[in-house]
Amino acid sequence: MIFRRTLLAGCAALAISSAAKADTFAIQSSFNAGDFSMQYLTENWLPKISETTEGRVEITLTPNASVVPAKDTIEAVSSGVLDGDFTSVNYFSGIEPAFAIMADLISGYDTPGQMLGFCKDGRGEEMQQKILDNVTGGEVKLIACGPYSRESLPARVPIRTFEDLQGKKIRAPEGLASAVFAAAGASPVSIPFSEVYGALEKGIVDAADASAYVNNVSTGLHDVAPYPLYPGIHSMPLMQFTMNTEKWEALSAEDQKALRDWWYAAMEDLTKVVDEQDQEKAKADAAGGKVEVINWAQEDRDQLREVARAEWVKFAEKSDLAREALDANLEYMQQIGLLKD
Repeated sequence: MIFRRTLLAGCAALAISSAAKADTFAIQSSFNAGDFSMQYLTENWLPKISETTEGRVEITLTPNASVVPAKDTIEAVSSGVLDGDFTSVNYFSGIEPAFAIMADLISGYDTPGQMLGFCKDGRGEEMQQKILDNVTGGEVKLIACGPYSRESLPARVPIRTFEDLQGKKIRAPEGLASAVFAAAGASPVSIPFSEVYGALEKGIVDAADASAYVNNVSTGLHDVAPYPLYPGIHSMPLMQFTMNTEKWEALSAEDQKALRDWWYAAMEDLTKVVDEQDQEKAKADAAGGKVEVINWAQEDRDQLREVARAEWVKFAEKSDLAREALDANLEYMQQIGLLKD
């Protein structure tokens, strides 16, 4: 009995010792707490970090604004208030124009996979790190970047063609998104994401730059905006996964690689699952008769892309980094055949 107690005590001490070796990092996301995406990552992918690093690294993923406003996460990571972030780069457009170019070439890429390829295989990571270095002095390390979904556009009135954008009031973030909608003849309105439902319900806006179709279903947007454009015509936000540089450099090269590989695997899976959920929800909505799912013809999408391309160039004139970011994107888009010249 004494031997058994001694053995159990030894095992418990070993377990405590092993647990103590795990580095747990607080990563704030820009996902809302009830989002399908947040729940899916938390349940299916966070546990895999501990598995792939053999218990050396764990991550606590918290929802949007849980510690600081989303637009302040870069500063919080730089100062060590946050260990890292998993945030839509759109929030940083006011810090440096190049962030807006990297965040979302409105109507640029056709699929999340193309944009993930820009980060992982093209110059995306390099460019995003260069911008972060410029604004933080090298105190934030980019681990990976990429989108997971092409957002749908919930609308309270039908917008079936490019011409139908004329005069429509559309909630859009300040910066490039607003510039593109304005150039297409719409009237962009800047309101917080938390106010989108009320703005659609009251008719303050006709449509809204919101989120993936499944997330919009989860938050009930189609109850007040029953004419969603899907697949979306506009936004595919780039997400960044970062860590405080000092904390990153304290990790082994093996664990650094494991975190990067984990993130891309998680995003590729999330892209697939969200797309499946989007299609399933859109099909069910269309069959139910209360929602009209609108899918633009390719010629209308091409018209918007041409308008958007002119705005990309104008926006890129705002800084040298913005010009470089656009060049990097255009180079990759031409490489994969998305642009002919």
